Amino acid sequence: MAVALAAATAATCMLVLRGNEALSGIEHRPAAVPAARADAPDPGRVLQIVAHPDDDLYFMNPDLRYSIAAGHPVTTVYLTAGEADGINATEGKQATTAPNKPAYAEARQNGIRAAYAKMATGDRGSAWKRTVVPTKGGGHAEVDVLVAKPEVNLVWLQMREAGTVYDSAPDSLHGLWDGKVARLDSVLASGTPVKQRFSYSKEQVVQTITGVLEQYKPTTVRAQDPTPGRFPDTKRYTDHQDHFYGARFAQAALAAYAKDVDAKQRPHFAVQNYVGYFNGSLPSALDPDEAKEKLDILDTYAWLDKQNHCGSNAGCGDLKVADHPAGNGWTSTVNYARGTSTSWLVSDQEHGLWAFKVLDGQVAVWHRSGPIGAWTGPRLLPGTGMDPGVSTVTLPDGRIAAFGTRTSFGARPADYRREVVYAVQKGPGAQEFGDWQSLGTPETADENWTSDISAPAVSVDGTGQLAAYVRDGAGTLRGRVQAANGGWGPWAQYGGTGLHGTPATATDAAGRRMVFVATTKSVLGWVQPKPGAPLGPATATGLPDTTLPLTAEAREGGVRLWFRKPGSGNVRTALVTGDGGLKTSGPTDLGGLQGFGSVTASGHVLAGRSAGGRLGSDLGAGRPWERSPLMFVGDPSSAVTGKDTVSLAVVGLDARLYVTSSADGSHAYLAPWLPVGPRNATP
Repeated sequence: MAVALAAATAATCMLVLRGNEALSGIEHRPAAVPAARADAPDPGRVLQIVAHPDDDLYFMNPDLRYSIAAGHPVTTVYLTAGEADGINATEGKQATTAPNKPAYAEARQNGIRAAYAKMATGDRGSAWKRTVVPTKGGGHAEVDVLVAKPEVNLVWLQMREAGTVYDSAPDSLHGLWDGKVARLDSVLASGTPVKQRFSYSKEQVVQTITGVLEQYKPTTVRAQDPTPGRFPDTKRYTDHQDHFYGARFAQAALAAYAKDVDAKQRPHFAVQNYVGYFNGSLPSALDPDEAKEKLDILDTYAWLDKQNHCGSNAGCGDLKVADHPAGNGWTSTVNYARGTSTSWLVSDQEHGLWAFKVLDGQVAVWHRSGPIGAWTGPRLLPGTGMDPGVSTVTLPDGRIAAFGTRTSFGARPADYRREVVYAVQKGPGAQEFGDWQSLGTPETADENWTSDISAPAVSVDGTGQLAAYVRDGAGTLRGRVQAANGGWGPWAQYGGTGLHGTPATATDAAGRRMVFVATTKSVLGWVQPKPGAPLGPATATGLPDTTLPLTAEAREGGVRLWFRKPGSGNVRTALVTGDGGLKTSGPTDLGGLQGFGSVTASGHVLAGRSAGGRLGSDLGAGRPWERSPLMFVGDPSSAVTGKDTVSLAVVGLDARLYVTSSADGSHAYLAPWLPVGPRNATP
């Protein structure tokens, strides 16, 4: 019922890109539906922003397919025309095929429409209504609405692409961002209803994306990784320049949207970033069935059968990828670039709960007083520019400290910066937090490594000493330690090579801090020889390869790790102890419901994303894994809130907090999910 209502709502307002101008050329006649319950989960509205046609299929699926299958309103915005060299041919025929950039751009559009139609209806030939609309930046965009499923939209901005992965190309998003060109021209696909050419300044690109956000009012925004890092040997970026400069334009537009549009006129929104090309160098995160589903959609886009099902002389898909629809192993995996922390839910000394997530570019806080108190929130802490992902730690005096990273912009390319920041509760149980304090960054400049630092992992050792760790752009571990007087030491170098993802840290029963980071082959670990001492050297754990996200928690005298088995999605666990150096026992396979991403572990509860995008949970040894109905953004979090009780939380695709709990016992179960705060619906 809620899905139908959201679809009907989206259908009435999805085709406008400037102000509140409605398009009279398209009529939607949704069936009447009864009103949804006031506390019913809102499916939310998903908006994806990508550089090229196919970036969504390669790097955001299966999340995209999950959302469409669930009936959620989904809109994808393509920044460039994706015209490349204009040759739509397989490898063997490229030398004899004449280039035609408008036709190749149209063929890619046709392939995308076919792929989305197949995901939404099962029929790649399902009809679309295509319309031209003005943009807030002064140009024009094509908007496509899937007639059978009008909650599925495609927005084509049709700007010129770079035409090269790494090499300098001033006429590109990269060149426009860096000021190498004042304006970027359009490249109109043949067959598009947009007939008037245009060009955008840097500010106009931001305005155009902001206008899309204003009209679709998303609650979840998916974007590519704005800081993919560089290869250590060649210093080349690990991703296509259009991908991450497009993501930076999306960042700037999201910041403008949050700042300029009154919060009463828009819903809260969460952001999820996705790893691009570098996925091909990482272990496969999807099980074979999920990987096959993803590849099937790419096969449709690639137009393998070459039947003219779309009725276009340009072609019905992208033949450049027809020889290798899986890309560089991209259809067998998916990885979030940020926001993989599972420590954002924390219990206080009174068994109250605090939840911290980034909404609207600010850290949102929800609070429940005591074990049965009423929830409040979300309340946005002052301070903008926050990146997805918040880690928390409880200080020795009971106060909670929240850590994250913050991105800032400036007039010069080198002014694009990311830094580690933290805020501390003013007192145990207090509603107020202090101002954000900066720990800076171990990087010298964005131009050297990009601001490719991970989100911070934080822990307190047995002496009460607080430390924050990041993986830097060179793939090594860096950290800062707080002194007894409250000051922080410099960014120390802890070594390690080839590190990826975000560190995980916890303190063992002896008060020694342990830190772990994944590589493409295994996991490296560090341990303090004793509380208060510097970390020891990087040590091989002997663990097999993982799918990057790690969760660490003090248990059984040591620190227990949870992670995923590559090519499976099964959850594994291993115990690491620190007496006489790091020693590892395991791993043990705990099964699961496939899926990918981080696993949260507290008490008797394990939970993580399962196949289908919903939450899978394990409530005790020997019990079967169960699947919850909620779809969510980022990763789940959990906390022990009583002697035998664990609370579990997610933020739904509607950017609303949902909480449940489970008491340990032979018949453990999850209580009904409780939505916190008002529905995050379109005003």
